Amino acid sequence: MKVAVVGATGLVGGEILKVLAERNFPVTELIPVASERSVGKQVEFKGKQYTVVGFDDAIKMKPNVAIFSAGGGTSLALAPKFAEAGITVVDNSSAWRMDETKKLVVPEINAHTLTPEDKIIANPNCSTIQMVVVMNPLHKKYKIKRVVVSTYQSVTGTGKAAVDQLFAEREGRTDVPAVYPHKIDLNVLPHIDVFLDNGYTKEEMKMVNETKKIMMDDSIQVTATTVRIPTIGGHSESVNIEFENDFDVEEMKSILAAEEGVILQDDPKNAVYPMPINAHGKDEVFVGRIRRDLTQPNTVNMWIVADNLRKGAATNAVQICEALAKNGLI
Repeated sequence: MKVAVVGATGLVGGEILKVLAERNFPVTELIPVASERSVGKQVEFKGKQYTVVGFDDAIKMKPNVAIFSAGGGTSLALAPKFAEAGITVVDNSSAWRMDETKKLVVPEINAHTLTPEDKIIANPNCSTIQMVVVMNPLHKKYKIKRVVVSTYQSVTGTGKAAVDQLFAEREGRTDVPAVYPHKIDLNVLPHIDVFLDNGYTKEEMKMVNETKKIMMDDSIQVTATTVRIPTIGGHSESVNIEFENDFDVEEMKSILAAEEGVILQDDPKNAVYPMPINAHGKDEVFVGRIRRDLTQPNTVNMWIVADNLRKGAATNAVQICEALAKNGLI
């Protein structure tokens, strides 16, 4: 299995290499790929050093699969070239997510829809992934009508430069370029991605639109407020879900505890609940603070946390590759 990682020198690219190694994906040949300025650099995989190559050379090397994490512009320009060469692309950017001809995949939910014709597969937005992993089994049981979500998102979602900005501010240094319009340390920014004409940000509308596509149900209504906070371990979400059918809270907890890729942490009397500091470096989605909404029927509140670089990006992409390999699609 020849595997190319496009954007191998970036924050998510490095995490993809780590996840491929940890999950023992059957890599027989690794092809780290990056832009011209990174060609010739070395990256480590399973204790060995590999030399970064350019895009054209990577295509000539005919990998079975290419995991892209190099930004939307690069994906739009290059993913079709890889696909035309017969290489299956799993893309981490937002470039292909809402393309009607492309699948948007969270393996626990819709990997069964993948076919040999799917040569460009989109990896969803990090904040959407962790939410739908928890919502999907509940939707099957109680049918979701409406979701109100507020996110508390790590600076790692913006990349290494944002992490550098946070720690520079914390140390009182001004020698690092700012990537946010305001200070992030000791602050909260209700602003992720660009603002749209409807008053929502692009990140908020990603959560609205991607949820419906992944869960294959346009009737699910979602409204979102996405917020950047000065943490690095993962994204957190306060989620309010209204169902068509009533539920028993303890039964709901049992359903989630049994769900693949979900860990229930719900013992508030002993201060046990999901936190990004504990989700950091983990592949699972953590859920807790599950309680009935006392203001309206058939509605629940919960708190969902996951490492945005892992399940929110790298792990989900590798899991897509695992599903493709398992079903003989690569």
